[in-house]
Formats: sequence, structure tokens, C-alpha cells
Amino acid sequence: MLAGLTGAGLAAAAGLNAFIPLVMVGLFARFTDFIVLSPQLDWLASWPAIIIGLLLLAAELVLDKIPGVDHINDLLQSLVRPLVGGVIFAATAASQVVEQSQFWKDNPLIAGIVGALIAFGVHAAKSASRPSVNAATAGTGAPVASFAEDATAVALSLVAIFVPWLVVLVLIAMAAVFYRIVTTGRRRRRRRAQLEAEERAEREERAAAGIKTPWWRGRWR
Repeated sequence: MLAGLTGAGLAAAAGLNAFIPLVMVGLFARFTDFIVLSPQLDWLASWPAIIIGLLLLAAELVLDKIPGVDHINDLLQSLVRPLVGGVIFAATAASQVVEQSQFWKDNPLIAGIVGALIAFGVHAAKSASRPSVNAATAGTGAPVASFAEDATAVALSLVAIFVPWLVVLVLIAMAAVFYRIVTTGRRRRRRRAQLEAEERAEREERAAAGIKTPWWRGRWR
């Protein structure tokens, strides 16, 4: 069970930032004995994989903090994050981390599918919440949200490796935060649309009555 939680936590972290858990697993497997990858996935600890992962991570860290560009980046990552999540789950659930699971070792395809689904679910929640953050803060909240997501990905990766039984609690907390952000954003958009409709109706009534709208009331957008 702990092996599955380790894989699930790292796959969820990949849903936030695909390359943080990928690089961390590669570094742990290369420089420590704490993660011992199976021979089929030992390439994750190779220097080419680590260097490419670091370069892609650097690009992700920059692009995800630019309003507008972050949305395009999320679209591009819709395939990358689930793919990495599947690979990470299959690699770590079958590796010697906290425990070695024979089931995941014998069923790498199932492990890959489970990891991809977890990563995609987190990615979808992240993508749904970002527009709400950008709209509520006029784009200024994008870097803050991105930093928070990166920090969560690092923390979740470490929890998955060292204290896997906490993964469930972290995932529940993440789900609650994403739900709050999305629902709050929807309420604000509905309220804004309602105010704009009321302002428009008032302006039309004034125009019909021949009353000029004072300049200080502003224009409806």
C-alpha cells in the first residue's frame, strides 16, 4: 500500500509540475540508495534524463508565471503531465522506496494508467483554478499561484518518498483548495455579470427618459 501511495503522491505532483518529481526521483535514484529503480526504468537516473529534466523544469518555472502564457503552457502540458505521472507512478511504485510492491512490479501498464489518471486529475483542477486566480487579481496572482503550486509539488514529492501515508491528507487538502478557488471565481464572475447587467439597464432607462448619465459614473464594460 505504501508503494502505491508513493506513486500516487509523485503522480499528483507531476500534475502540478511534471518535471519537479521527475528530476527529484532521478536525483534520489542516482545519488542515494533510498530509491532503487527497476532495470526497465533505470534510465530516469541517467545524466541525460536528469539534465533534460532540469532544462524543461527551468522553462516550466518561467512560462507558468506569465499571465496568458500560463494558460497556453497548461494546454501544452495536458499530454506531458499525465505521461510523466504514469511513468513516475510505474517507476516508484515498483521500486525499492519505503517498500517494494510486487503487484505494481508485475503490472506496469496498470501502474502507468493509474498514475496518468491521477496526474491528469490534478492538472485539470490546476487548469480550472488558474483563470479564476487571474481574473480575480487582473493577472497579478499568476506568479504567486505558480510559486505555491511549485512549492506544493516539491513538498508532495518529499512526502510521497519519505512519509507516504500522509499523501492522502495532502491530496484532500489540495482538492479543498482547488474547489474553493474555482467556486469563488465562479461566484465573482456571476456577481460581476449581474452588476454589469444592472448598470446597463439603468443606463438604458436614463437614455430613454432623456437623462444624461454623469461622467463620474463611468462606462459599462
